Amino acid sequence: MSKILLDIVTPDKLLLSKEVDEVICPGADGDFGVLPGHCQFLSTLRVGELKYRIGDEIHYMTMMWGFVDVTPARVTVLAEVAEKAEDIDIERAQAKVLEAEAKVAAGGSRDAMEAALTSLEKARLRKKVAERAKQRAH
Repeated sequence: MSKILLDIVTPDKLLLSKEVDEVICPGADGDFGVLPGHCQFLSTLRVGELKYRIGDEIHYMTMMWGFVDVTPARVTVLAEVAEKAEDIDIERAQAKVLEAEAKVAAGGSRDAMEAALTSLEKARLRKKVAERAKQRAH
């Protein structure tokens, strides 16, 4: 078995279905890699970067919560939100980082701060992943 099928599904659509050589997921307890023939398991996902490799080429995606089901032949990701790096507008992502940083700096109640910090984490992730796609294009 030289490839593994990667399916990424959001509530809106099947975002990706490709045969890949390797997948690295942002698990709730840390990143984990999956190669063809991996043992079967189920994990929750945190906000983070999902990477998959086809040959020597690495592709990046944002992953914002969800679950991953791993079998020896397939990785199925059920994500609340996921975006391919090339689909992210880098200028908009940068603006969202600045906006989230301002909310964090403004302070407020515990709930407001938690929401602001989550927004900042997601905005920074989107910017980082978008920048990876831009670097790969050059």
